[in-house]
Amino acid sequence: MPTPPSLSRRALVKGVAAASLLPLLGANLLACSDSGGSRSEPDVPLPPPGVAARFEHGVASGDPLSDRVILWTRATPEAEGFVEVAWELAEDAEFSRGLRSGRGRTDAAVDFTVKVDVDGLAPATQYYYRFRVGERVSPVGRTRTAPLGSVPAATFAVVSCSNYPAGYFHVYREVAVREVDAVLHLGDYLYEYAPGEYASASAEALGRVVDPPSELFSLADYRRRYAQYRGDGDLQAAHAAHPFIVVWDDHEIANDTWREGAENHGAGEGAFSARRAAAIQAWYEWLPVRPPTEVAEIIYRRQPWGDLLDLLMLDTRVVARDRQFTYAELASGGSIDVATTRSAIADARRSLLGDTQLSWLREQLSASAARWQVLGQQVLMGRYWLPAPIMEALDPTLADGNALQAGTAAVLAAVEARNTPEAQRTPEQQALLDSAVPYNLDAWDGYAAERDALLRFAADLGSRLVVLAGDTHNAWSSQLRTPEGTVAGVEFATPSVTSPGLEAVLGEDAAALFAPLMTTLVDDLVYADFSRRGFLTVRFTPEAVEAQWRYVSDIRESGYQLNAQAERSFTVRRDDLRLV
Repeated sequence: MPTPPSLSRRALVKGVAAASLLPLLGANLLACSDSGGSRSEPDVPLPPPGVAARFEHGVASGDPLSDRVILWTRATPEAEGFVEVAWELAEDAEFSRGLRSGRGRTDAAVDFTVKVDVDGLAPATQYYYRFRVGERVSPVGRTRTAPLGSVPAATFAVVSCSNYPAGYFHVYREVAVREVDAVLHLGDYLYEYAPGEYASASAEALGRVVDPPSELFSLADYRRRYAQYRGDGDLQAAHAAHPFIVVWDDHEIANDTWREGAENHGAGEGAFSARRAAAIQAWYEWLPVRPPTEVAEIIYRRQPWGDLLDLLMLDTRVVARDRQFTYAELASGGSIDVATTRSAIADARRSLLGDTQLSWLREQLSASAARWQVLGQQVLMGRYWLPAPIMEALDPTLADGNALQAGTAAVLAAVEARNTPEAQRTPEQQALLDSAVPYNLDAWDGYAAERDALLRFAADLGSRLVVLAGDTHNAWSSQLRTPEGTVAGVEFATPSVTSPGLEAVLGEDAAALFAPLMTTLVDDLVYADFSRRGFLTVRFTPEAVEAQWRYVSDIRESGYQLNAQAERSFTVRRDDLRLV
């Protein structure tokens, strides 16, 4: 597909300036200074000349490279004006061996957020950091740089989809206490809905009604919602404990965002481009990501981890995605038109990544000499096809009042057909199986030609491909194959932090029963969980990768525990890439 107009130089200058992103590119970044020596206090004049401020949103770090890392905080001002902020980074939590310090100012242009890109650091080294405004000192954060050279092992926590009103962020608390090298957040860090909308039934009882009390449209709206999320103690704990590597998905802007619009953006809600620009600016302000050097919309990037892995973070949502299909437009009279659906998704002109990002990804895969090539991205890549009658019952735009009964009957009939040897199937059984269509048109299944070409490319290269995904709120593990059946890699998808999964559609009991049945119906699906909230850890060694899913007992109670019985793990060896 052609490069989107939003990536042209003229549009860049207009868009970045209009979105007030320019202050992020330099004026409000605190300069690094090498002070050397040992001390317990920053070598910065105190008190500062700016206004007083508090640290209400914790600290964070992110985008670690072998010699640098981003440090983040927000200084909540107590009066109008700018805030002078000092920062310090040390090798120990007592700050007796200080290595770097500096100061700078922040103001309303960047919502009083602060970012420091501290360079000159040692690889694979743990550091501690803090900020100061006058005599007020922030919480202490811990971070770690990426390694260089030979790396024996690396472990990442993978999270996505944290909807504040849906429940407590217990998952973030669990991530905070894990020994991991970094946290990969694959999107839907926040949600844009108004109070009382998506997954908000318990919000008032939990004291988690969203702010502002409206859907998010303006820069001020998005900033207020980020401020509310970042006031959560569990989320603060996770950020303070580990560096984050983050990409956005759709809800950082609006539900089902694509290149030029979103499902949750109507004709009477202003220009989508203005909403997107506001959302992107707030995202850069409030998350510990390296500010853009050129085009604000480009977040795909390579994070090398020594010789062990190349982490390739992608954008399957904003920069180039064509509008996703829906079954409402591919159906007639409540029935999915199978032939039309298959033709639509097979269109080679449709793209998730766009030509520029796809070319970049091919170059990165071709050049990678690491043991593993890891894609950190938003949506499911595997083939998750189900017989059309099942999808008609699952899709809310097609389902009627008897959807659960009809869906149950269709699932049982399809499982019986799959368990019947092909030579013994009735014509009706074979027709049911032959009606299969994608479970999720918003995922790679809705852009099948680009997905299949990418998997062929990786297989031909001999890449050791591990794809990580979020988005669906459910846990998945799938073998990735080319259309010809060649193993191209594996996919691990994390459940959500709080957003409801299929249990919200089917009920918890039916969702728990449906997951193992779906592994029968979908050839390459090895594991699924449709009823629990949790996170994923992925541990890489030169010869194998182990994925482990962990779940919290309840997100609607302040007390919780890990559900040890529900934990599941899989190991993939580098020599054959097969899920075990």
